[in-house]
Amino acid sequence: MTDTALFLPRRLDAEELASYEKQGCLLLGRVLTDAGIERMRDEAMHAWGSSHAGFDEGETWLKNMLLPNAHHVCPTIRRFYFDGPLVDIAEQLVGPNVKGATSQLTFKLRGNTKPVGWHQDNEYGELEPYDVLTCLTALDDADEENGCLWVIPGSHRQGQIDVGSLGEPEARQAMQEIALEVDESGAIPAPLRAGEALIFHGWTLHKSDGNFSQRDRRILFLRYADADAVEVKNGRAPRLGKLVRGTTRFPEVAAFEQELVSIDRQ
Repeated sequence: MTDTALFLPRRLDAEELASYEKQGCLLLGRVLTDAGIERMRDEAMHAWGSSHAGFDEGETWLKNMLLPNAHHVCPTIRRFYFDGPLVDIAEQLVGPNVKGATSQLTFKLRGNTKPVGWHQDNEYGELEPYDVLTCLTALDDADEENGCLWVIPGSHRQGQIDVGSLGEPEARQAMQEIALEVDESGAIPAPLRAGEALIFHGWTLHKSDGNFSQRDRRILFLRYADADAVEVKNGRAPRLGKLVRGTTRFPEVAAFEQELVSIDRQ
């Protein structure tokens, strides 16, 4: 099946660009066709079932919710991540030189009633330049009952929040959750229908409550960054990720995942 049968092209107009700059978040609408939702959901559940036994109250929140590097095990996610409509949007918001920084499945299956506290995505591996873009694509309808995202529009304007030792590499390796105390008066829910996407700045504050429904809440999480972005708290080493647009000054980024892509095209 061709990508045009799975993905819906999308670019931002001037009004949307201005809204994103002001609010730090934007609902894109549909980026997956019905066939794309079904294909991606099937691949994602196969990958999830191969590494997760189900919700475990004794496990860390990351173990219960995340499957990192989803594009390594899901061919449709790989194509969507590297060549899908979100790459065009990342080019508009990040700039002409873009790399993929993160791909993961972010699942709250029925029974997982644990919340995720307020945080900025750029706290989990601080990248510079700071125009990092998070893209969430819903594989199910997500609402307040099953744990949709909540965001605080405009919160990106306060910049990177210092979280102290919780932002250090050792804390991230130990899977310690970052949960900030924030003023929630401006918070709004961001429900999504299956196939829709939400984008937000790496500094935008967001959280999610637990899933108290009898439905799953499955989301594909993708993150894009400047092709020359470095990890601030890791000796300013370049963040490795496939170059999806433009050029980079780092040869290790230029060569990253080339073998994987060449295999995929055979």
